[in-house]
Amino acid sequence: MGLSRLAALHGVATSYSPSPDVTVSVPDDTVIAVLAALGVDAGTPADVRKCLVAAESRSRLLPPTVVVWAGEPLPPALSGLPPGSTVTVEPEPPATPGRPSDRPPAPLSMRARAAAPAPPVPPPGASAAPLPSPGDAVGASAPLAMPSGGAATASALPVTPPAGAATALAPASAPHPQRADGEPGAPAAVPAWWIPPPPGVHRVHVRTPDHRRATATLVVAPARVPQPPERSHGFLVQLYSLLSARSWGMGDLGDLADLAAWAGRTLGSGFVQVNPLHAAVQGSPTDPSPYRPSSRRFPDPVHLHIESIPEYGHVRDRAALDDLRQDAAALSEAVLNKGALIDRDAVWELKRQALELVVEVPLTPGRRAAYCDFLAEQGQALEDHALWCALAEVHGPDWHAWPEALRDPRSPGTARARTELLDRVDFHCRLAWLTATQLAAAQRAAEDAGMSVGIVHDLAVGVHPAGADTWAQQEAFAHGMSVGAPPDAFNARGQDWGLPPWRPDVLAATGYAAYRGLLRGLLAHAGALRIDHVMGLFRLWWVPEGRPPTDGTYVAQDAEAMLAVLVLEAHRAGTVVVGEDLGTVEPGVREALARRGVLGTSVLWFERDWDGDGRPLAPEKWRRDCLATATTHDLPSTAARLTGDHVTLRHRLGLLTRSLEEELTEDATDTAEWLALLARLRMLPEGDGDEEAAVRAVHRFLLRTPARMTGVWLPDTVGDRRPQNLPGTWDQYPNWRLPIADAEGHPVTLEEITASPRLHALMDVLRPRKPHTAPPGERRP
Repeated sequence: MGLSRLAALHGVATSYSPSPDVTVSVPDDTVIAVLAALGVDAGTPADVRKCLVAAESRSRLLPPTVVVWAGEPLPPALSGLPPGSTVTVEPEPPATPGRPSDRPPAPLSMRARAAAPAPPVPPPGASAAPLPSPGDAVGASAPLAMPSGGAATASALPVTPPAGAATALAPASAPHPQRADGEPGAPAAVPAWWIPPPPGVHRVHVRTPDHRRATATLVVAPARVPQPPERSHGFLVQLYSLLSARSWGMGDLGDLADLAAWAGRTLGSGFVQVNPLHAAVQGSPTDPSPYRPSSRRFPDPVHLHIESIPEYGHVRDRAALDDLRQDAAALSEAVLNKGALIDRDAVWELKRQALELVVEVPLTPGRRAAYCDFLAEQGQALEDHALWCALAEVHGPDWHAWPEALRDPRSPGTARARTELLDRVDFHCRLAWLTATQLAAAQRAAEDAGMSVGIVHDLAVGVHPAGADTWAQQEAFAHGMSVGAPPDAFNARGQDWGLPPWRPDVLAATGYAAYRGLLRGLLAHAGALRIDHVMGLFRLWWVPEGRPPTDGTYVAQDAEAMLAVLVLEAHRAGTVVVGEDLGTVEPGVREALARRGVLGTSVLWFERDWDGDGRPLAPEKWRRDCLATATTHDLPSTAARLTGDHVTLRHRLGLLTRSLEEELTEDATDTAEWLALLARLRMLPEGDGDEEAAVRAVHRFLLRTPARMTGVWLPDTVGDRRPQNLPGTWDQYPNWRLPIADAEGHPVTLEEITASPRLHALMDVLRPRKPHTAPPGERRP
């Protein structure tokens, strides 16, 4: 009982329910190991009692991080303070310190003494004033100080907004309480003493009448993330698989910009979603999975389009560049016409050599100023990442095997190495900047083409245990633990993804700084962000090292804080957020995400009436706030699903747990139910037996649903039957290394995809093509 109580105090589950009528107990050894990873020694009963006494006797006036949602009641941490307490909010500093226009908050604290009347209530129908934006002068000239409690005798602080701006302060006695349905942003009653700070990450200081003091991080977030337009459609693609005639052996950011520009202008598409472009762990062979990166904070320069770098045209050694381009053309030729797999390591070796030549070209004054701004904005995080890259070149990609003095990023030995490797550190900083500029260019191309959303970037669940993030932020990770998934109906053995989790306690104690920095970097050049396994904002399945996934347990996150930081950063960037919420989802999670405007993900084959007869869910019953699609990178293509090819593939690889006949029969029954529904809805006028027609019918169905975003898997547009990733395989299948191919399995280029009659026939289902004038030389009589 003591161990269970101690575990509960630290958010560690001692049981879980894989289904509503089943409860599974977590082994004590697992609970003890997870607590140890959180810095809690529960190895013996005496240790448990000691830790319990310490935890239960610890009294905090404030938690490490406090969340306030704009327009909603204050959290108990603030509303429950003793009457007469003084609350001082110290606004966050400017995002870009050092600029003349960014005035840091003055070290001045005010304390109001006389009561003030409530501010006037706007008349019915009047539009609400906008929330102050980060950097506005609201509350930035001095900390906000206010006495709290029901018997407060305080006046609202004099707040001076910038000229021409309006300030939204909640009335002290709102005439209407928060709506019963709890809609975010609805008018809410707040204490008269509370002066709403602008959205941001501030510091809050509390002093009680009995002289107790506390300081915490205060996250003030808007109620919801920005929303997409009512309806839009777009492509889902793994960028490496999208080779063009100019690619260096794999798809790159130039190809992404080109796809976005073409799709927006020709098809009226609203977005292009790509795989995570996070920096990979260096080495040969590199882990090809984009979902197991070295760093989620910085992009991988392997995605650079070399010829688009301005300095490329000024490289003196043209012969060396020409040789590299010929080698790159040979790589592409092998992938496109000789059956070779995408070789990321070979691509990176050629691009690295080219980049070594490119960075020798001096930057122009304007380019150097932009680079210096980038260095200042990214700060220590970029320097650490670049240093890890430089050290990995010398000592290998696993920092655990480096000389002991270099395993600590803040050690004197690492400081010396930083000086000795200064040129290499600058090289990797430069590559991060160049990649960021091309990410920005891709988003601009999408916007210029009329895309309502633009590029949808993907956030992986975690990082490689040997990579840059775990080295630079060692204290933030639970070492000896791995994130995965518990056993379920689809995988009786559970899953271990090999990704060390963040420690929730350290995140809270540091004001979620690592998480904020990660989001800010990803959102800087995104129209939207997809969050893989979005349920991880609420809890994650931790698996102790050396144990099977069945011996894991759930560890809770502070979901309010994780969501508040996400909403705040998305609000600042103006980006939509899509959560991948497939699989086992804890009750209440989808509702909490929807409350904050985070869209879900609905995949056609999984959408059935699970609470009723289990049949395919009618289109009008689908949720509105989601990205609807027929498949994902982890699932069979639509053609493979319709034909049963995905079952025979798994049979060939020995992945089936039942006979081939049983699996094929079940799969055919499932598919037949969907095709019958499509026929009843008159979406399959061509009848049975036409694969292309069935693929179009599936997308007609998606368009019939109320989903705000409809995603088309780009390989589906040309009939590709191969999955990009086959879960449960490693060497048996070429995961993450396949180019997009046609129905016969022949790789196709971006140019061939955009000219494909099959693609245009499919996309006409979603939206008829806009009138398009071809260049004079390409017009047909």
